[in-house]
Amino acid sequence: MKIFCIALLVGALFAAQRGFAGVESVATEPFDAPRFELAAESAYLFGFINSPHSYEIGAEFLTARIRWGVRQSDGWLRGYNQFYFSAVAEPIFRGIENHYFGLNFGLRYNFVQPTSRLVPYISGGVGLGWIDSHPDIPGAQGQDFTFNILAAAGVAYELSERWKVEAGVLYEHLSNGGQTDPNPSLNLLGPQLGVTYSF
Repeated sequence: MKIFCIALLVGALFAAQRGFAGVESVATEPFDAPRFELAAESAYLFGFINSPHSYEIGAEFLTARIRWGVRQSDGWLRGYNQFYFSAVAEPIFRGIENHYFGLNFGLRYNFVQPTSRLVPYISGGVGLGWIDSHPDIPGAQGQDFTFNILAAAGVAYELSERWKVEAGVLYEHLSNGGQTDPNPSLNLLGPQLGVTYSF
């Protein structure tokens, strides 16, 4: 079900991107994808699926992205890969715990069309972190050390050759990988906004 929802979102983004294809691009042809980027991103995530508590989490990311391959084609797959590293800080506004800090490593693919400032993207990664767990409370996380999985889809808008703003949807999974029993884990979903500077 989660995979289907993400695939549906990506399809909708492609359709929206086609609709804006007439906007003049700031990139030259053949396009020169940025080698290195820094991004500040924020998300507001809501717990769903299996948690007995209504979690609401603010997610803050400082992300570095390095280009890893460019696909020069005439189709919709034209774009470039990036490897990314994120530092994560998450205040927990509603839920049992109070905060989560972590790291996440992953890949991002940017879909670039020659006549559009809109750049749809998909990304996913894994990482680790620490939450202020309360194992004595039912439904709380069983220990402080926790793994994370992130998946996102959205669209960036090129303001200039250096600056982009982006909006998307972020899914996050927090779990200790079964190191405690029970291991309730958290599944979170919500909107994400960001600003990116390219070097």
